[in-house]
Amino acid sequence: MNNATTAQAIYALGFTQSANLINAIGRTNTVLLQGNMGIGKTSILKLLGEMNPTHTKVYLDGTTLIDSADMFMVKYSDDGLTFKTVPLEDLGLHMPDQPVILMIDELGKMNRSAQLACLRLMLERKHGNLSLHPDSLLFATTNKGTEGVGDLLPAHARNRLTVVEMRKPDHLEWIEWGINNGIDPVLLGFCNETPELFHSFEQYENPDENHYIYHPRSARAAFVTPRSLEKASDILKQREVLDEASLTAALIGTIGDRAALDLAAFISLADKLPTREQIETDPMNAPVPASPAAVCMVVYRALATIERKWVDAWLTYMNRLSKESQGLFVNGVRAPKYSRRDYVVQNKKFQDWCMANNYMFSADK
Repeated sequence: MNNATTAQAIYALGFTQSANLINAIGRTNTVLLQGNMGIGKTSILKLLGEMNPTHTKVYLDGTTLIDSADMFMVKYSDDGLTFKTVPLEDLGLHMPDQPVILMIDELGKMNRSAQLACLRLMLERKHGNLSLHPDSLLFATTNKGTEGVGDLLPAHARNRLTVVEMRKPDHLEWIEWGINNGIDPVLLGFCNETPELFHSFEQYENPDENHYIYHPRSARAAFVTPRSLEKASDILKQREVLDEASLTAALIGTIGDRAALDLAAFISLADKLPTREQIETDPMNAPVPASPAAVCMVVYRALATIERKWVDAWLTYMNRLSKESQGLFVNGVRAPKYSRRDYVVQNKKFQDWCMANNYMFSADK
């Protein structure tokens, strides 16, 4: 394991922290988020949009810009006889009266000419004779140069930006996100059992110490990142219409062979779980799995799918599980961003359980 660290790595920010920072200073400073590939940097735009619902989200893919000329487009007059060049609508400059959230993705992979043009936009908040609304937020992303995927910015460029390292989420952070974003409960259970899926290659000198993740000294065609796990979740949701070979092949091509084969073995546990219908219609007699990993999957399924009308039934079933499993469910409900929190915490059975088991809770922050 590489023990070398820098102050920037020590103060690397999580997903929500990164969004909060951009929201706080992004009107005057352009933040450059650098981090491992596939960790969710582009998803920051969605979160910032939720924080600023009156802003228009604007996305510019830096890999599509060959040079600075690609930042302009030709606009013809109504009669089609004359034309002028104007900045791409992808820059958000065509809406001077509307604040935007402009994300410039893959800044480190841009051609130098396009890169310099984008830097001017980020510094001056204008391009040509058009300016962004003063309430607009700007940020850019790039992968870390240590990954060996071509993301290098010259020193003078970095000196003009607020460069912040964004870290990978750990498995618990990603699971909390996944519960609220439609990730398959089986995959959530697998991630809970396999936290090393979320490790960084910088923790390992030898790529064979972690067969799941990207390592610049390994030739893995596919590997695990938060982004590839999200794609794997979409594949898992189609497993009822896929034969085993097709499902496994798709997973291998998405998250790599080791993770796919381990996940396939984990799926066999899911096939033995009680169905939602069994739990919701007969919670006192629905089967309780013997395996702790399988019980964990049931809890994540409850958190991800529970509807208001079935809260009583799920809580009745939960009371048949171990105290540790009940605590996992309750702490999931109590998470600040849990999307079903309001109607679950208002349920009397839930309130009674909390009163009787208050000693199990970690202290509120």
